[in-house]
Amino acid sequence: MAGVLQIRVTPRSAKPGIGGWRANADGREELEVRVAEAPADGAANGAVIKLLAKALGVGRSELSIFSGATSRHKRVAIPFDVAEARGRLRT
Repeated sequence: MAGVLQIRVTPRSAKPGIGGWRANADGREELEVRVAEAPADGAANGAVIKLLAKALGVGRSELSIFSGATSRHKRVAIPFDVAEARGRLRT
């Protein structure tokens, strides 16, 4: 069963990595992701996919940003449900 991972990206971070889960403005939970790359020419989006793929133990081609490509708040399609993603991320 495929799922949707909601994330909030912080580009140009001094400490790249996966943070914890936090509630966004509408009360939904999203995962904090920090990347060193700037949000220019898709560099930050590429870094987000690479970081998430490694953390989730899947190939980069199995993940895709389908909403929010130019926003800090993104929705990423994942090949399993969010509960399994939480388990794989251990956050």
